[in-house]
Amino acid sequence: MRGGRITEAQQRALESLWPKYGIPFQPTPLDFAAAFGRDAPVTLEIGFGNGDNLSAQAEAHPERNYLGVEVHRPGVGRLLLGLEERLLPNARVICHDAVEVLAHQVAPQTLDEVLILFPDPWPKKRHHKRRLVQAPFVELVADRLRVGGVLGFATDWQPYADAALEALNASPRLRNLSPDGTFVPRSIERNPTRFEKRGERLGHDVWDLAYHRI
Repeated sequence: MRGGRITEAQQRALESLWPKYGIPFQPTPLDFAAAFGRDAPVTLEIGFGNGDNLSAQAEAHPERNYLGVEVHRPGVGRLLLGLEERLLPNARVICHDAVEVLAHQVAPQTLDEVLILFPDPWPKKRHHKRRLVQAPFVELVADRLRVGGVLGFATDWQPYADAALEALNASPRLRNLSPDGTFVPRSIERNPTRFEKRGERLGHDVWDLAYHRI
């Protein structure tokens, strides 16, 4: 778990709103229909930061269910406050490692969309092994997506973008949605995250990838 400075409001949200929106980690497959109180397409956002994109998407698409996975407790608290402020019943949160959640709590072919937006690029070469998007993780995500489901990825760190492109293109179960097999235009659906805004202030470009599960 990542710590970090947490405000009183975020702490109160973790205490009072978690029973409403939170899902505890358990090493058994989750019943999405039971968790959301309905059967609807499920979008999983991995590492949602402050939850800006997740809450915006949940509000824009009430016909879909949104599940966010994040280990940063202040970010979870902020998202909970946002969900309650907007009265969004179609969002749930798990505060746990995303790899373990996918491996143990998400059943195969149950996700309609997976979003990985601005994950930690681990820029130092000795830390590259810590990057999330690598071959074993790619195959895990592909296994959890329904046929026809979509995987979206974005980063403002070009070496990570190139490495993710190579890892994702190598999967036989994913088809790159770019006509030339590389990057796609920025999704107009995406709400700018805190990390994307920070990259813009620093003058960074952004690289987007999108894939269909085949």
